[in-house]
Amino acid sequence: MLIRTEAPADNLGILALLEHAFPTDAESKLVNSLRENGKITLSIVASDDEGKVIGCAQFSPVTLSGNDYGWQGLAPVAVHEDYRNQGIAEKMIKEGLDSLLEFGYSACVVLGEPEYYSRFGFSCAEKNRFRCQWDLPVGVFQVLDLTGESFDGLSGLIEYCEEFDQF
Repeated sequence: MLIRTEAPADNLGILALLEHAFPTDAESKLVNSLRENGKITLSIVASDDEGKVIGCAQFSPVTLSGNDYGWQGLAPVAVHEDYRNQGIAEKMIKEGLDSLLEFGYSACVVLGEPEYYSRFGFSCAEKNRFRCQWDLPVGVFQVLDLTGESFDGLSGLIEYCEEFDQF
């Protein structure tokens, strides 16, 4: 298995994986729309020994109160069912977060299970004075300050790209 940034040849494999991994085609449509509109900042894939895409993690821009602070949203993340529970998603997410920091992005947000995403340093957005554009249970929307000072003096509404509104 290889964890790497996506190559153009991976596009169809990513879409096929998303269609297989989720109950509807919403995630594949989302990624396709993000890609078409140039909104994918970073895409990490896991491939098997034959080069087949078996996992993916996408990052796209988010804004805070309408301002671009260089923050990113992690979504979607998927691993083919035959390869789950092997730490592949964790490796892709860690690679993605390391790359974001290296590229100068200062924070990341995610919608997901707090127990899972806390292992990467994500914490409850509400406790950090941030809220999401959607009405979600407390704790599901989480933030991660990649630099340790990205949240200083900031609070407000974090919004994903308009492509997520179709979701």
